[in-house]
Formats: sequence, C-alpha cells, structure tokens
Amino acid sequence: MDTSNPAVFVNAELLRMYVGRRVRAVIQVLRSDAGSVIGKSTDEQQLVIKGRPLGPLSTFVEVIGIADTNQSIQAETWTNFGDALDTSCYNNVCQLANGDFKHLFI
Repeated sequence: MDTSNPAVFVNAELLRMYVGRRVRAVIQVLRSDAGSVIGKSTDEQQLVIKGRPLGPLSTFVEVIGIADTNQSIQAETWTNFGDALDTSCYNNVCQLANGDFKHLFI
C-alpha cells in the first residue's frame, strides 16, 4: 500500500479545508454532464466531480482526487459503492478522520 500521498476522508463541509490536496469523498450520483458528475455528499451538500469515469456508475461512488475548490474535486479514481449506503455512517467516519482520531487514519 502506497502511503506517500494519502487521501483525506472528506464530506462537502470538510472539503474547503483541503483545497489543492488529495481527498476522498463518497457521493450519491445525481446526474452526469459533459466531463463532470454532480452528486450529493454524505452531509447532504452538492459537489461537482470533474473528469470522466471509466464505466457506468452505481448510485453511490467513492472519488479520490484533488480538491479544486470548496465544492469540486478533480477525480483520479472512481469506485462504485453500490446502490445502497448508510451515508450517516460514512459521514461519521469523515468527522472522526478529521477530529480527535485523525492519527488513526493515513
């Protein structure tokens, strides 16, 4: 496992703290436009994911990439997470990964 450039777990609220850095976020895909995907983050806010996935997307997708702005990510990796996900649990992981338990996450 390559730990030289870790991606921070984020939701839309936390994304603004990591502009210019590598992040990972889960979104619920709402629609696809030319060259981007619009999705709802696990904290119920809209995010724009720039780039094109290699194949069809499931309802929930994890994206790893560079935070462009406080509302967008330039995607490097897309991973389908299926059509059902407990967004509340993933949102809690984001909070833990950026709070008191930050040292437990790469």
